[in-house]
Amino acid sequence: MRKIFFVTATLFSVIVQARQPASYTINGYVGDSSTQQPLGMVSLEIRSDINRKQVAASLSATDGRFQLLQVPTGSHLLAITLIGYSGKTVFLPDSLFKQNSTIDIGRIWLQPATGNLGEVIVKSSRPLIKQEIDRLSYDVQADPDNKAQTVMELLRKVPLLSVDGDDNIQLQGSGSYRIFINGKPSALLTNSPKDALRAMPASVVQKIEVITTPPARYDSEGLAGIINIVLNKRTDNGYNATITARNSIPFGPSATGTGTFRQNKWGASASVSRSYRVKTDVYSGNYRQTYDPASVFEQQNFSKQWGRSFFSNAELSFEADSLNLFTVSGYIGSGISRRIATLNSVFGKDDPGAEQQLYTITNNQRTPWQSGDIGFNYQRGFRKKTQQLLTFSYRYNVFVNNYTVSSRITDKTNYNGPDNDQYNRSAAKENTLQLDYMHPFGAASMETGIKVILRSNTSRASVYNQEPQGPVEDPGRTNDFSYQQNVLAFYNSWNWKINAVTVRLGVRLEHTLIDADFKTTGTGINRQYTNFTPVLSLMRSLSGNQTLTAGFSSRIERPGIWLLNPFVDKSNPQLISSGNPGLKAVQSYQGELGYTKTGKGTLNLRASYLYSGGTIMNVVRILSDTLTETTYDNIGVNSVLRLNITGNYPMGKFSVSFNTGAFYVWVKGPYNGRFFSNEGIRTNSFASFTYRPGSEWTFGANIGFNRRYITLQGSSDDYYYYSVTAGKMWFDKRLSLNLVLNNFGLKHYSFKQYSSTPDFYQSNTEHIIYRNFNFSLSYKFGRLAAGIKKNKRGISNDDVNNGGK
Repeated sequence: MRKIFFVTATLFSVIVQARQPASYTINGYVGDSSTQQPLGMVSLEIRSDINRKQVAASLSATDGRFQLLQVPTGSHLLAITLIGYSGKTVFLPDSLFKQNSTIDIGRIWLQPATGNLGEVIVKSSRPLIKQEIDRLSYDVQADPDNKAQTVMELLRKVPLLSVDGDDNIQLQGSGSYRIFINGKPSALLTNSPKDALRAMPASVVQKIEVITTPPARYDSEGLAGIINIVLNKRTDNGYNATITARNSIPFGPSATGTGTFRQNKWGASASVSRSYRVKTDVYSGNYRQTYDPASVFEQQNFSKQWGRSFFSNAELSFEADSLNLFTVSGYIGSGISRRIATLNSVFGKDDPGAEQQLYTITNNQRTPWQSGDIGFNYQRGFRKKTQQLLTFSYRYNVFVNNYTVSSRITDKTNYNGPDNDQYNRSAAKENTLQLDYMHPFGAASMETGIKVILRSNTSRASVYNQEPQGPVEDPGRTNDFSYQQNVLAFYNSWNWKINAVTVRLGVRLEHTLIDADFKTTGTGINRQYTNFTPVLSLMRSLSGNQTLTAGFSSRIERPGIWLLNPFVDKSNPQLISSGNPGLKAVQSYQGELGYTKTGKGTLNLRASYLYSGGTIMNVVRILSDTLTETTYDNIGVNSVLRLNITGNYPMGKFSVSFNTGAFYVWVKGPYNGRFFSNEGIRTNSFASFTYRPGSEWTFGANIGFNRRYITLQGSSDDYYYYSVTAGKMWFDKRLSLNLVLNNFGLKHYSFKQYSSTPDFYQSNTEHIIYRNFNFSLSYKFGRLAAGIKKNKRGISNDDVNNGGK
């Protein structure tokens, strides 16, 4: 009987074991608990719970997904670690290993923190820079200067970006890029990014992503890539709030309040910012020399500038259950900029019999603006696979700009131009609908979607000359213009994780329809075109925390209302400017290679090449010996070869970070009957030094240098800048005081931009306010426990160039 029982038990055991898999595959997802964003390059290691021997190991992909292969049955421990985050250990019981050979353990969240290990204190400094398969991220919250600086000031530190003396931003040496917030474009940043970024405090920003090879789900616009500003979204059950007061001498004060709230299924976040620009004196000069006929024009501009702005955004989410998430978000902004300028002008011809023209123009300029957007997202998850998502999104945004300038001319000598008032109202409205679907297939995942963008741009302009009998409308300068642009898009993208290699391959197809109507003249433009834009990204993880990346992408650039607007601004009657409604889309091709080494510090090397034809450029043409016009046109070929080196390294209480780029630029093409070409080396370099004597004090020094911009017809001066900083925190780091002194050696700095052709030479010199002192006081309060849930997919219209105004 015992033999029969033994044989039966043995056979039953063999049958059961034969039905169980010899090994298992474990899938999951790892992300940042504070931002709800995926984490790449996370180390995952499974060890036996019995003898602690390693049985499997892997790294997470850039989208946060991970896969551990050939895991045997039994009780195990899964250890998850990443530099700058608190590690986590997950127990995998034997009961988890059942019949299915693939096990999905869901989402795991890591917290940025300082941790303890026994009696040894391990302090992990949050790395400032992080490499992902298609982007570099700059951790603003890890930068000690974020409390006292604006986003514009902080952009000088971000890898691959450069900012000149007039706050013009370039990405890898190119001015064609897109900026948006939380993966979505803002109406304000689309039309006036300078003013918005100057007013936005850096303390409300979590990180800044520089996406050089945008995946196929993003619109194809932005020849050099995308700058994505991710705002703080850290909320848990409970509430959290921060109040910041800031003053910049001599520019003016600002105040910001941010808050987050979460209670069970409901979550909300909001921020409000108000800033004032006090009256400041600004001096600039214009110079033009023509050669045939020979003449010289000189102008000195003395002006006072002031204004104010208001920004507010809010987001509300409702998690109906684990599979259904609803999000509503909105933004409103408004402001006004004022400028009163006195232009003293002298014009003379190189002719013994010619008399000089002299006159003084006083321009009183007033530009109020309003912007806003509202969006709705619905995200549907699926029980069997956590990374299977269906998302529907809708967004509406609007931007309205009212430009008014009254010009009065006095002290006339041989000049008879009339006094006049100019009015221009321009508006951009946009409706966007988008449907996205994501589906995992083992070690691969697929994303696909469709998108419809309906854009309506308008411009209405009128000019009234001041005659003795009263204001008289100038019919030759009246313009009523509408520009309808509709975009239909489809994309498909695949991601593979094969051992240490991650591959992303995608394609995007966009069809554009344009209907422009010049109502004043009864003419129009009807055009349609289709663009096919592929994208390929590769990342290879090497031993020793090293990573290689490679990418290829094709991008397009569509002109926006700021470039298209046909309104001719003659507030400076010898130097006029206008847009060009006949501009066409531009397509570019870019390839790049990158290397990243992480450990105690971070080092990133990147080389890339960008080629584009018919590029939209700012050009100057001479209409007569007394008149030049600045406008935009599709000109020739632009090529840029780039090398960028970025890194940071902590040394006890000291730390250093640096960002330097070198570019060789080629520009060539015909304009106004002549062929132009220009080329040369551009550089931008930045270094930051930080000293932390304790947990409550921070001291720093920064220095940067930008070598000239290169354009088709000219160039600009070099620009350098420097600052010293200090910060102090009290009451468990709830109260903080931060001080920044910029460029203390000089009160003003002269920055010149010029155009030089066989027909003329023209320059503009801005004497910008250089020395300024900023201080801020922040107080944060509240208590939270788990992060606000956000849709993983949403709308991001990144396909329009408005000139970076």
